Amino acid sequence: MSGAVLRQTPVTPYSRILGIGGVRGENVVTNDDVAGPINSSDEWIRQRTGIVTRRRAGADVDLVDLAEGAAREALAAARLQGEDIDTVILSTVTYFEQTPAASAVIADRLGAKPAAAYDISAACAGYCYGIAQADALVRSGQAKYVLVIGAEKMSDFIDPTDRTISFLLGDGAGAAVVGPSDFPGIGPTIWGSAGQASAIGQTHSWLDLKKGDTSFPTLRQDGQTVFKWAVWQMALIAQKAMDAAGVTADQVDVFVPHQANMRIIDQMIKQLKLPDHVVVGRDIAETGNTSAASIPLATERLLREGQAKSGDICLQIGFGAGLVYAAQVVVLP
Repeated sequence: MSGAVLRQTPVTPYSRILGIGGVRGENVVTNDDVAGPINSSDEWIRQRTGIVTRRRAGADVDLVDLAEGAAREALAAARLQGEDIDTVILSTVTYFEQTPAASAVIADRLGAKPAAAYDISAACAGYCYGIAQADALVRSGQAKYVLVIGAEKMSDFIDPTDRTISFLLGDGAGAAVVGPSDFPGIGPTIWGSAGQASAIGQTHSWLDLKKGDTSFPTLRQDGQTVFKWAVWQMALIAQKAMDAAGVTADQVDVFVPHQANMRIIDQMIKQLKLPDHVVVGRDIAETGNTSAASIPLATERLLREGQAKSGDICLQIGFGAGLVYAAQVVVLP
């Protein structure tokens, strides 16, 4: 060794979310619109899922358009410009192009140059994965401002006749700007994967198209497996996130779980013994399940409608295909 000592970037003690934005598909799709092909009804869908409508984007709107709109809202809320962003992280499972990454396209559109940009694939836990990485990047001094986006155009992967998941799905994007803070604004992340990779996934591989299969891959799930796993295991993960942050259930102001199913949300509230004063994100009723976008969209709605406010302590947890999960306690911007 030469004896040289490598320099280290100065460490920032804390990070927090500075602003949140969200964009939903412009089309309102009712239960009656989707019930026919799955031989169902508005009543059955409401009782099983809590969904009344879902939002879907038109054919001329792509995933990057949704992501850009949410990103611009988040930047405006944080009072920042695109050029202020050091890193763009986008979580999605519905982007069709292998390269370049959607995050790089969005960074270019926003003028976030020369920001680092990369995509992650963690399904419905993707936003919380992104927040975990943004927190680490800011606190390590690797970045000052990180843009985290969860964006999905789930309608591109829907088989209208599928009764397992397709009728649940909506389109949208949610975004958050994470930056330095003079107080702890993002608690430790509890994350991982639980196996059962076949519980949620595509019907078949993209390679099958190359081999001559003309059917387009769509999404399927083993509903009972996913429901039981989410109900019995995710409350334990959420509790671990509270414990890691040093927060008790009565100190939580807001609970924003992944918007997968209203019955799952209700069961998690019971298991966590959350008090009645806790505001709960229930955006699924009108937006549907938007995978990586669901948590920031539900949070954006609560803030916009005045149900939650700046400084509130929020427990958030994402879980989905993989099966993967991530949870953390954050202070709302």
